[in-house]
Amino acid sequence: MTDSISRADLATLASTPLTGARMRQDDAPGNWFEAFASAWGKALDDQAARIEQKSNLIANEGGDNPSQITMLTAEAMKMSFLANSSHSSIDSVSKALETMARKQ
Repeated sequence: MTDSISRADLATLASTPLTGARMRQDDAPGNWFEAFASAWGKALDDQAARIEQKSNLIANEGGDNPSQITMLTAEAMKMSFLANSSHSSIDSVSKALETMARKQ
């Protein structure tokens, strides 16, 4: 770790509120860790919407052919990958923050 950034500085950064025009929404995250989790949530919501769209095509619009079913399966597998990745990354960052806080 460089001399210019101490552990206390990193712990403070983790809990520092986000500011600026992009964070002026009512449901805006309060700090970068919440923003990180929120970004993962948005990615998962977007993927769920794609799965729902493919599923509706198959169920309601007669798109029950092998290629559409394969595309739905691929979208579901992508969702699984994203969910696992979000869990792993959030867990890793939270453990790092916990370790950093303990060492202060």
